[in-house]
Amino acid sequence: MVIALLRRTPGSLTSALRMHRAAVATPVARFMSTHAINAACEDHEPGFLGSVETFYDRAAKLSGVSEKTLSAIKAVDSVLSVKFPVEIDEDTHVVIEGYRAQHSRHRLPSKGGIRFSDEVDLQEVEALASLMTFKCAVVDVPFGGAKGGVKLNPKKFTPAQLEKITRRYTMELCQKNFIGPGIDVPAPDVGTGPREMSWIMDTYRQFNPQDVNAAGCGGVRGRNEATGLGVYYGIREFLQYPEVQKLSGLNGDIAGKTVIVQGFGNVGYWAAKFFENNGAKIVGIAEHDCAAYDANGLDIEAIFKHRGEKGTFRGFGNAEIINNAINVMERECDILIPAALERQIGLKNVKNIKAKIIGEAANGPITPEAHDYLVSQGKVVIPDLLLNAGGVTVSYFEWLKNLSHVRFGRMSRKWEEAGKDKLLSLVEANAGRQLTPQERRAVIHGAEEHELVYSGLEDTMIGACEETRATAAAKGTIDFRTAAMVNAIQKIATVTEQSGKMFL
Repeated sequence: MVIALLRRTPGSLTSALRMHRAAVATPVARFMSTHAINAACEDHEPGFLGSVETFYDRAAKLSGVSEKTLSAIKAVDSVLSVKFPVEIDEDTHVVIEGYRAQHSRHRLPSKGGIRFSDEVDLQEVEALASLMTFKCAVVDVPFGGAKGGVKLNPKKFTPAQLEKITRRYTMELCQKNFIGPGIDVPAPDVGTGPREMSWIMDTYRQFNPQDVNAAGCGGVRGRNEATGLGVYYGIREFLQYPEVQKLSGLNGDIAGKTVIVQGFGNVGYWAAKFFENNGAKIVGIAEHDCAAYDANGLDIEAIFKHRGEKGTFRGFGNAEIINNAINVMERECDILIPAALERQIGLKNVKNIKAKIIGEAANGPITPEAHDYLVSQGKVVIPDLLLNAGGVTVSYFEWLKNLSHVRFGRMSRKWEEAGKDKLLSLVEANAGRQLTPQERRAVIHGAEEHELVYSGLEDTMIGACEETRATAAAKGTIDFRTAAMVNAIQKIATVTEQSGKMFL
C-alpha cells in the first residue's frame, strides 16, 4: 500500500502538491483524459482544474476580497492519495488507485461525491472538490467542498469485487480521518449509487461503532432525483427573467420548448423527465456510444426502458441514431443540457452550438474560451456551480435528517392534516357544500418527506438564481457564471476571515 497525505499551511503555495500531482499523472492517465475530450477541445485549452481556476480568477478580480484571502480560498486544502492491492480471485490481484480531496474546511463537514471511473486522476478530483466548495456557497449550504474517486471501470468488476474495493477504500478514508458525519461526508457520483453508499456507511460504522451519527450518509426521499430537479427549477427560473427572454428570444413557459440532453445517467434522466412532465419536448438524448434524435420528441420512459433492456439507444422506435454522440449537441433546440462529463464543449465544436440556453447539469462541461464565445454570441449559459447544486442541497437536507434520526414530516404531518380538516369543515359549513372524499383528501393532505424536500430545493434554487441575476446586473451585466462565482467567493471570504484562523 502507498499513501500520500498532503495538507497545506493556510495561504501557502502548494508546491508539494504540484509535484505530487505531476508524479501521479502517468502518461497512460494523461492519454486517457486527452483522448476522452479531444473531440471538443483544442490542445491548448486548459484541463478541468485549469478551467475552474480560470473562472475563479476572473471572478476574484471583481469580488472586492483581499489578495491574501483569495489565495487561501483558491488552494486545495488536503489530498489523500492511496494505492492498495485487491484480490480478484485466487490467482489474480489488482492495485487500485484512489483519491479524496478536501478543497476547503472553512465550514465542516466537507461534502462531495465519490466517483468510480477509469479516467479519475488527482487533477479531476481537485477540480471537482473546488467546484463543490463554490457550489455550496452559492446555495447557502454550510459545507466545505470535497470529492473522491477510485480509478476503475465498475463495469469490469463483479458486485462482490466492487464491494471489496469500496470497503478497502473506505478503510483508508477512516484511517486517515477523511470521513465522518462531522468531518467529511461522501455522496454518490459517476459510477456509484445507493449500493456503494451503503457499503461505505457500514464500513465506517465498523470502524466507529460508538458514533451514533454514523448514518450521516444515509438516504432521504427525493435525493435520487434532486440534481435533475434542481436543473429543471434553475432553467425554469431563468426563463422568467426579461433579460434572458430578450437574449434568447424565448418566452417564460417551459411548455413547448425543445430540449437536448447530453448524458442519460441519473442527472440527465431526471432532468429530461421533469422537463417532459412540464410540457417540454425532448428531441435529443446522447449517451457514450450514440445519440437518439427525433424532432417530434422522444418518450423518456420508453427510451430509458429500451436502453435498460438493450444497453443502447440503437433500434429505438423511429428515432434517428447519431453514431458520434457529441454531435447531437449541435442540432437545433431551445435548451441544451450537457449532463455528462467535463470539457464536452470546447473550441472544436462551440461554433456549431445552436441552442439559445445552455444549462450545465454536468460539472465543467464548457471550457473558458468556449464559454466566452457562447456569451459573445448572445447565448445564455447557466453555470454548473449554480444549476447542478440541487444534489448537494438535498444532501444537506439528508445530513440534517440523519443527524436528527427522524424522518421529515413524521412529527407534524397528522397535526397538519387535523388543522386543515377543522378549517375545511368551517368553510363547508359556510359554503353549504360538502366536498367529496377525494376532494377532501387532496385538500387536507399533509406533506410527505419527498414533498418537503422538493419544497426546500425549489426555494433554495429560486433564491440562488435571483441572487446570481442581481449580482450580474450590479457588476455591469457580467455573465451569470462570473456572477455566481463572485457570490461564492464573497461568502467564503466572510466565513474565512471571521474565523481568525486563516493565517495562524
